[in-house]
Amino acid sequence: MDVGSIAQLSTTMAETGTRQAVGLTVLKKAQDIQSSTATALLEALPPIQSAPSLPAHLGNRINTTA
Repeated sequence: MDVGSIAQLSTTMAETGTRQAVGLTVLKKAQDIQSSTATALLEALPPIQSAPSLPAHLGNRINTTA
């Protein structure tokens, strides 16, 4: 292996590391944006209205013969 190919290999490895670091930073930024968007959507939902009071006997049994 000559000196030129060693230098080229070193440069290629450094570029690959830089590309991976940039890609990871972009991914983290995209996740932050997605998180803030989801939070904004959840906060924009109207409050849940309570259901009217149902009789106590409703919902206690399941009809399995239907």
